[in-house]
Amino acid sequence: MFRLEFQKIDKENWARKNYFEHYFKDVPCTYSMTFKLDITQIIETQKKLYPSMLYYITTIVNHHSEFRTALNENGELGIYSEMLPCYTVFHKDTETFSNLWTAYNSDFEAFCVAYEKDVRQYGSQKGISGKPNVPQNIFTVSMIPWLTFEGFNLNLQRGYDYLTPIFTIGKYYQEDGLIKIPLAMQVHHAVCDGFHICRFINELQELINK
Repeated sequence: MFRLEFQKIDKENWARKNYFEHYFKDVPCTYSMTFKLDITQIIETQKKLYPSMLYYITTIVNHHSEFRTALNENGELGIYSEMLPCYTVFHKDTETFSNLWTAYNSDFEAFCVAYEKDVRQYGSQKGISGKPNVPQNIFTVSMIPWLTFEGFNLNLQRGYDYLTPIFTIGKYYQEDGLIKIPLAMQVHHAVCDGFHICRFINELQELINK
């Protein structure tokens, strides 16, 4: 059985110490970038879009420590051994949403089965937290399937203490014979630079294409 670990960071011997102090304390900074992903492979193979994107995003998140870096419940800085997606589901009757979360599984089919089970069991629950017992090691994903966009940014009053990435997916569309979808990615500069976010997107696209 998988055992979650939280490895505390020794900031005095951490390569990002100066960058963390600068962007977390001196000049608190989060930023977002929006990318066009080619999801032709997903659509043409008739995979379900939302669980597929959740799986692909979570897989790459778990490949890199900068996206698993967080403050725990005691305010300690560290790295989780694994992250889980916390994602939104929409309620048409009330025009509201709820957050669900699904345990990560490196096997695509197993993850999708777990996702479908969570949606069946908790998808109709109203309120922000549709599935209870939300773990600490989550990152958030939202989907706005009604509209495509070229830029998206969240303004969080207390966002400068929030280190894990935030993803927003838009409506897919056709362009140059390909099916593309916008993905906005918001990160904290204290733990993630432009290099890291670009590497993430490149690896995500490679995984989708497989």
